[in-house]
Amino acid sequence: MKWRKKPVVVEAIQLRWDTWDEICEFADVGKLDDGHPSGCYVGPDGDALPDGGTSDVMGLQIPTLEGTMLARENDYVIRGVSGELYPCKPDIFAATYEPAEGDPCDDC
Repeated sequence: MKWRKKPVVVEAIQLRWDTWDEICEFADVGKLDDGHPSGCYVGPDGDALPDGGTSDVMGLQIPTLEGTMLARENDYVIRGVSGELYPCKPDIFAATYEPAEGDPCDDC
């Protein structure tokens, strides 16, 4: 038997330096501490670096229904229909979602 996914409108923001404040408010995480992001940096293995570690890639710990997950730079953070949060890779997001009618997307 085949099933089609019901059309659902979700809210999502792409994790980038220029959207940091917006995504922190959206997900209620990663607030600025003394003017600096309290997120994390991501190492070459794709995992969050310990406090004090730096790299060129940023990340943000996202509370999800499955526990804390790491959203990496350029991932989308999605708020689902029940208010749950989860990260999504840009290619999966592009293949799965499109702008909702009547809601133009300047950054898509």
